[in-house]
Amino acid sequence: MRVFLRFCIFFITISIQAQGSISGNFSPAKDFKWLIAYELTPNGERYTKDTAVKEGAFTLEMPVTAQAGMYRLVYAVPQDEFYIDIIYDKKEEVKFNFDLQDGLTITNSIENKWYNEYFSKITTAQDRLLEYYVLGKDSIKEYMAILKELQTLQDTYEENHANTIAHKFIKANRSYLPTEYENLETFLKNKKQHHFDHLTINDPILQGSNFLTDKFASYVFSALPVNITTKEQLITEVIKNVNVTASKIANTSTGFQVRSFHQLWNIADANGMAEVQDYIFKNFLKKAAIANNDQKLVDDLEMASRLRIGAISPNITWEINGKKKSLSTIDPAENYLLIFWSSTCSHCLKELPTLHKELKEYEDLKVIAVGLEDDAINWKKVSATLPAFNHAIALGKWESDYAKTFGIQSTPTYFILDSEKRFLAKPESDKEVVEFLEN
Repeated sequence: MRVFLRFCIFFITISIQAQGSISGNFSPAKDFKWLIAYELTPNGERYTKDTAVKEGAFTLEMPVTAQAGMYRLVYAVPQDEFYIDIIYDKKEEVKFNFDLQDGLTITNSIENKWYNEYFSKITTAQDRLLEYYVLGKDSIKEYMAILKELQTLQDTYEENHANTIAHKFIKANRSYLPTEYENLETFLKNKKQHHFDHLTINDPILQGSNFLTDKFASYVFSALPVNITTKEQLITEVIKNVNVTASKIANTSTGFQVRSFHQLWNIADANGMAEVQDYIFKNFLKKAAIANNDQKLVDDLEMASRLRIGAISPNITWEINGKKKSLSTIDPAENYLLIFWSSTCSHCLKELPTLHKELKEYEDLKVIAVGLEDDAINWKKVSATLPAFNHAIALGKWESDYAKTFGIQSTPTYFILDSEKRFLAKPESDKEVVEFLEN
C-alpha cells in the first residue's frame, strides 16, 4: 500500500539541538509491530531509524543529523509495497493516524495539508479537462474556464508556498496549458513537447522521491500519438520516448539512472513489452547498473529476460545409452515439460511418480527431468523408476549451471514449453501441470 505524505518535523534549539519526532497511531493495532524510517536519496534508500509500534501507537525519534528531504516509513514486508512516503523538513511536529481501510489522516502538519490539497485540486481540474475532450464537448466558454481554473490553482499554490519543500513538487508539477482552444491531437502533441519544461531533474529531493521516476514513466508510456493502431507502432513510439528520457537524465548520478530505467523496465514487463524491456536493458540499464556496481541487478534482469513467457528456453543436454541428446535437437512435440528435481527431495519423490503416471496419456509431450544432485548414485536409482522421462543430471545442485541458468530456488520446479520450445507457463505443482495440459 502506497501513501504519499508530506511530512515536517518541529525542530527545537535550546543551547543544543533536540531530536524531532514522528508520532501517530496505526489501526488495526494488531497488524502493526514495527516501523522503520529510510531516507530516500537519488541512489536509493538509506536507513535512518526504527521503533516499535505498541498497541497501535508509536513515536519515532529522528536523529538530529537527519536531513530535510523525503523519507519512507516501512510498516510491513515486502517493504516496497507497505510504506508511507513523507517529506521531513525539521520544522513541524507531525502526527498522523493510519488505517488499513481508511488510509492516512494527518492530525498535525500544515505543510502536508498544503501539499495534499494542491494535488487533490489540480488532479480534479485536470480530470475535468480530460473529460471535456473525452465527451466531445464544444463549449469554448467551458473550455477556457477549465484552463483558467488550472492556471489559477497552479499560480496560487506556487506563490503562497514558496520556500517550502512542497514548493519543489508543486512547481515541478506545472504542466502545459494552451492559451486558446486546441483539439485533442494538438493538445497532446504540445503537452508532450513541454513535458520536461518544469522538471528540476537534478534536485536531490525530487530524485529521492518517486515523483520524477513517475513523471518519466508517464512520458514514456502515455505521451503517445492518438493514431497508433498496431503493437509495432506502439513499441516504436515508446522506444522513442525512452530515448528522450535517457537524454534528459544522462548527467544525473548512476544510482538515479538505475532507479529510473529499472522502473521503466518493470512497467514494460507488466505490459508485455519484451522489445521495450530488451531495448532499455541493452542500451541503458545494464550500463548504468554495472557503473553503479550492481552486478546482482544485471544478473537478475538477464535471468528474468531469458525465462520470461515467450522466450526460447536455454538448451539442456543429456545422454541416453552413451548418445548425446539435447532440448534443441529433441524430436518435435506439441509441448515440452522441464522438471527440475532432486532424488533427495521429499516433495519430488511424492509428486514425480504420480505425474509420470498421469502424463503417459499425452503422446505429443516430451519431458526432460533435470536432477540437481551432489552425486549420481541415488539419482540413477530414482530416475530409473521414471522411464518415460528424459533424464539429465546437474552435479553441484544449487550451484550447478542449470540451477543458475533457470533460476531454480526450490524443487520441484516446472516449465511448460510450446512446440518451438518457448516458455508457455510456470506451474507451481504437478496438479497445475496437468491442469494446464488439459486446457
